[in-house]
Amino acid sequence: MLFNSINFALFLPIVFVLYWFVTNKSYKSQNVLLLVSSYFFYACWDWRFLFLLIFSTLLDYYTGLKMTDSKNKSSKKFWFWLSISINLGFLGIFKYYNFFSQSFADAVANIGLHVNPWTLKVILPIGISFYTFHGLSYVIDIYYKRIQSERDFIDYSLFVSYFPLLVAGPIERATHLLPQLKIKRDFNFEKAKEGVYQIVWGLVKKIVIADSCAVYANAIFDNYSTMNSLSLILGAIYFAFQIYGDFSGYSDIALGTSKLFGIDLLKNFNYPYFSRDIAEFWRKWHISLSSWFRDYLYIPLGGNKGNIWIKIRNVFIIFIVSGFWHGANWTFIFWGLL
Repeated sequence: MLFNSINFALFLPIVFVLYWFVTNKSYKSQNVLLLVSSYFFYACWDWRFLFLLIFSTLLDYYTGLKMTDSKNKSSKKFWFWLSISINLGFLGIFKYYNFFSQSFADAVANIGLHVNPWTLKVILPIGISFYTFHGLSYVIDIYYKRIQSERDFIDYSLFVSYFPLLVAGPIERATHLLPQLKIKRDFNFEKAKEGVYQIVWGLVKKIVIADSCAVYANAIFDNYSTMNSLSLILGAIYFAFQIYGDFSGYSDIALGTSKLFGIDLLKNFNYPYFSRDIAEFWRKWHISLSSWFRDYLYIPLGGNKGNIWIKIRNVFIIFIVSGFWHGANWTFIFWGLL
């Protein structure tokens, strides 16, 4: 179910009415409704992958409890690495296995060997990168004692699978979202009105700006060999507006939808095209992902400490990983490298 679909236009008002007029007596009832709605939202795409989402939730919930209850460091480390390995393993299998398999076949073909790679005949589960990163940040924060494990399974499940986040983020943190799920939400007209405005603006970005620019960008780049340099530059400009309108539009709809339920999500875009330099641009573009890589990869690698080569190494690593996160293709790896 996409945000810019008729199905979502029917789904959202129904959940909104039930949330504020049926389950408004307690936050626990509201959380149950949001969790059921989130699972329905995800199942509308492909109900079979709902079991993968639930398994990922159970894995991190259980390992979080085991880490908190561990009496010694070795036990805590075991459960930590078990969760990390399984999470990254599932992400690797579903998102990257076919890429590595085909890349290996292409590589050996260059030296005269022919292999028929075995590939998975399955589509990529939607949102797997986002809910996997939710679980990873939760487990890592528990391991480093930034938070305690969540004992309420419903609340934790909602944190992982909250439907405004499932399609395109933002990538939430347990420290930000879970506390909001553990208090009663009262209807706030001003906040709801702000949410509606943000949804409408997000739809304008997605449908009016992004989809319109996509027509021209695709027409130019599908025929790039016959285009002159001016046309290619124009295509790049169209694409710049397309990708921003598409991505930030979806983020605005997610944030606005969540405001209807009295829950604030992390801001994902902050006028990145008005940045003064490239460093500021990356602090304002897909903020939840950039900050995730900063906190859970860049800083643990050493960040900007050490000599210049260590700093350069760390920057290269996070951007190559970031490129690979966006898609299983050599073009994304080279984009990250550039």
